[in-house]
Amino acid sequence: MEDTQNTKKSFPIVYNSPVVLSFALISLAVLLIGQITANASNILLFSVYRSSMLSPLFYIRLFGHVLGHSGWSHYIGNMMLFLLIGPMLEEKYGSKDLLFMILITAFVTGIVHIIVSPARLLGASGVVFMMITLSSVTSVKKGKIPLTLIFVVILYIGQQIINGIFVKDNISQLTHIVGGVLGIVFGLVIPNLDDKKPRS
Repeated sequence: MEDTQNTKKSFPIVYNSPVVLSFALISLAVLLIGQITANASNILLFSVYRSSMLSPLFYIRLFGHVLGHSGWSHYIGNMMLFLLIGPMLEEKYGSKDLLFMILITAFVTGIVHIIVSPARLLGASGVVFMMITLSSVTSVKKGKIPLTLIFVVILYIGQQIINGIFVKDNISQLTHIVGGVLGIVFGLVIPNLDDKKPRS
């Protein structure tokens, strides 16, 4: 009789990072729906802007704006970094904590944008900047300041400050800066899975 347990092969493709992959796939679906509806769905649900706080949609947009993208280049630009950095962070912090950080980043960047700008905001770039700085903060808790964090702050956040002052475009540099600052705060405050392991 043949041993079926030893001969059965597992499927080689693994859903290795549920929060990151689900976010990317939902964002893709939102992009396709936005194109089908001529951007109406983005305006209704997946952009954040000043509107009546009495409307339930206002609160959906505070979180949903990170799922919306204006087009393929916007989506691909964000998702390339998101899918590159996200799985490492999900493995390091766990799915629950990473989802919490994404939700807080969406909420805070949405609120800040409403306060400072009358324009519509959509896209995951604030979340991406949060992940970039979060991935560089690890050694700070051990009493060391990693040189990579200094470079990230200078190159990414510094660039956004300069662009915010000198460049007039449709990109919300403040959202990037807020996301980057949140990543540093999360890295200092939220313990990763290694920190949660009992010391022997």
